[in-house]
Amino acid sequence: MAEYIITTEKGKWEVICGLEIHCQIISKSKIFSGASTEFGDDVNENVSFVDAGMPGMLPTLNEECVHQAVKTGLGLNAVINKYSQFSRKNYFYADLPQGYQITQFEYPIVGEGAIDVDLSDGTSKTIRIERMHIEQDAAKSIHDMSPTKSFIDLNRAGVGLMEIVTKPDFRSPEEAGAFLKKLRSIVRYLGTCDGNMDEGSMRCDASISVRPLGSDELRPRAEVKNVNSVKFVMQAIEYEAKRQVELYEKGETIEQQTRQFDSVNGVTKFMRKKEFSDDYRYFPEPDLPPLILTDEFINKVKSELVELPDAKKARFVKDLGLTTYDATVICENKETADFFEKAAKGHDAKKVANWLMGDFFAMLNEKKKELKDSPVTAENLGALVELITTNVINGKTAKDVFAIMAETGENPEKIVEEKGLKQVTDTGAIEKLIDDLLATAADNVAAYRGGKVGLFGWFVGQVMKQSQGKANPQVVNELLKKKLG
Repeated sequence: MAEYIITTEKGKWEVICGLEIHCQIISKSKIFSGASTEFGDDVNENVSFVDAGMPGMLPTLNEECVHQAVKTGLGLNAVINKYSQFSRKNYFYADLPQGYQITQFEYPIVGEGAIDVDLSDGTSKTIRIERMHIEQDAAKSIHDMSPTKSFIDLNRAGVGLMEIVTKPDFRSPEEAGAFLKKLRSIVRYLGTCDGNMDEGSMRCDASISVRPLGSDELRPRAEVKNVNSVKFVMQAIEYEAKRQVELYEKGETIEQQTRQFDSVNGVTKFMRKKEFSDDYRYFPEPDLPPLILTDEFINKVKSELVELPDAKKARFVKDLGLTTYDATVICENKETADFFEKAAKGHDAKKVANWLMGDFFAMLNEKKKELKDSPVTAENLGALVELITTNVINGKTAKDVFAIMAETGENPEKIVEEKGLKQVTDTGAIEKLIDDLLATAADNVAAYRGGKVGLFGWFVGQVMKQSQGKANPQVVNELLKKKLG
């Protein structure tokens, strides 16, 4: 495993990092009220009396949020706790109408788990999950609409969140990035969170400290809050670690603090001193009873689990002959994996993967289209590969056919038939083309036989040109070698 070590003139330093990831639960209504969770609605449109913190309004737990949390816990290979309890986390801020957040503290719904992540040097690492609890989100503060005022949008207040807390197992920005990508892939496969960090439905806090290489001490840490992209999390860890090393080597100390990441300048900035759990004065939520899960409920959720990325990747490698790299790329996204599997059914899976990751992805990128809007269906991509495999068309012609498919959405068999693009495999017809060429290119034939073997490509090109690209290249090569030899 490639080490990430900060090396200076004074010594070597190691990064210690843990993550807290807030994943917005996919549910039609909020965790403690019936208000809608629809993203993009008008400001303050989806707000109930509970969300607004009106006196006397009591929370009611949304069963769907519990269901989604248990499913996520199972996907993280984690312990599902049959007994969990809600608590009040007390702090004041304008985006928290009640003056407290309903969350879980001592007794979370999900216990310890683990995720394996793949790294760029071909190794993998197990990242331990400490816990996952469910809670309500705060409202959104808007600071850029007025130079003197901040505005509050309560649409997000009360939306259900899953907070996933890792152990301090990360030793590099790359490991953190790989974990976030894997976690996002898992929750998307499960359908429990859409993972859209740019919309705020998945946000990450990174707790970062450094220590001299070889030491086992845990030094004071800085927590970088609410980072909204994988790239920015990696940048924040790298910058913050180097900042702390620089301070230590100047003889200064690091205080436990909360910081924010400035993505424009790539730096972290001080927000406030880091709070500790005592500062929040946790106590059991008096308006909600403990949450008791039955074996029947847990087993029902377990029966709904889909094949997750790691299992799918292993199957694609073992059963379909894909390389580990190809399978990793394809399985990162469930829609892509499903599309590939449909396209590869009954065809050469490796060739389908090559086309998918090459011409197909390039086409989507050029047209700025999502997979679901692709003009080329999975079945038609598989049919195109079959035409190549069975020598109906060659690779060059296939690219021309694919370009037409991308414009018209037609199936490749129809295009090949209508355009007369079937490959010429008749050795007699190809042999005549070769004989005609050799008869008119005596000088090149003599030069080739005299040792200029580089001319062979010229002969192949001329025959393919005369056949309008329809001749089978393999047959052309074999016959030319025989006649020129």
